[in-house]
Amino acid sequence: MKLAKSTSVFSCSVPFAIVMATLILTPVNDANAQTKTPEKNGKSNGRTSQQEPTQRFLRFDKNNDGKLTRDELPQPLQRNFNRVDTNGDGFISPAEDAKIGNRTATDDRLKGISVDRDINYAEDNNPRHTLDVYRASDAKQGDKKLPVIVFIHGGGWQKGNKNSGANVLAPIVRTKKYVGVSIGYRLTDEAIWPAQIHDCKAAIRWIKANADQFGIDPEKIGVWGTSAGGHLVLMVGMTGDADEILEGAVGKHLDQSSRVNCVVNWFGPTDLLSMNDVPGTIDHDAPNSPESKLIGKPIQEAKALTRKASPIHYASKDDPPILTMHGDQDRLVPIGQAIKLDEALDQLKLESTFIKIKNAGHGRFQNDDVQKRVMQFFQRHLIDPKTPPVSEDTIQSGKPPASRSRK
Repeated sequence: MKLAKSTSVFSCSVPFAIVMATLILTPVNDANAQTKTPEKNGKSNGRTSQQEPTQRFLRFDKNNDGKLTRDELPQPLQRNFNRVDTNGDGFISPAEDAKIGNRTATDDRLKGISVDRDINYAEDNNPRHTLDVYRASDAKQGDKKLPVIVFIHGGGWQKGNKNSGANVLAPIVRTKKYVGVSIGYRLTDEAIWPAQIHDCKAAIRWIKANADQFGIDPEKIGVWGTSAGGHLVLMVGMTGDADEILEGAVGKHLDQSSRVNCVVNWFGPTDLLSMNDVPGTIDHDAPNSPESKLIGKPIQEAKALTRKASPIHYASKDDPPILTMHGDQDRLVPIGQAIKLDEALDQLKLESTFIKIKNAGHGRFQNDDVQKRVMQFFQRHLIDPKTPPVSEDTIQSGKPPASRSRK
């Protein structure tokens, strides 16, 4: 929807350098972790190390023997095992765990930020059912409750994890205007649709139920996703809490609503059945495409189910404000996906803001104005409704990516 051009500038505390890549990060500030220490029943656990184990260590130490094996770690963390096991004895000691945690805590990307990691929102043992909470380090209990921005990672629904939220959320949280949450969800090697949206909605409900604990205003929630994560934040925002099939029954907070206040969609698929309308780097209709893996069968052979997994199918006057940014050289998710959604929302006279990023491919947005407009959008819908609307003027990015087409 074309809105009045804004003359306001909302800047972030650091230059725009968001990298949509999976980060190898280990938990920070475990003293603030929300998982309870396992009961010891008065028995010795045989630990010989003088290093006091962190809450995270105790959580992973399933047999309570004072050391961690590779198999005891959640799958996303197993790849770090050899790096943390500095003496090469095949185990991670509390001291080795503490050393890597201390190094991560000094990472410049997280300077001034406290992170509560790997909180299970479904109250089960699935490492994908976890989230990380990012807050300013000097936040105190009783401070004014802040809006929360929830990040959902991309990766074609088949890879990626919540760690990629660190680079996205850190500069936002550092402003001390927001709390950040990055959530994980089940990938297609584990479960097909609608498991992914069930998980995302369960995470939203968990955030609302535990808002007081983290200084969050449960009535002010924005969601931001990239690629497959863009698809999921659109589904979260556009389906509200009215569809029981999409709501699912993950977690214990079914009394909470999964509605959110606003959505930032970066280059997410919106109409899965039309992804092949423009030739790109992959055949989206193929049996092994990310979309077909999501649905569980070739999408053109399951059109009814695929439509129900497409955000555009849920466009209604009840939808929250949506900001979409998409590169005009995107060969993975065609920009037509963004245009179709914007047109559908315009017809309903909703606040849909579509910004074309000229010369940008799939997420390579090289211009500080991108971040400024995202921050202005969140300011308008989560903090101050008098904030001017975000301009839809095209943003110029860097050099166009090399052209590659599907044969």
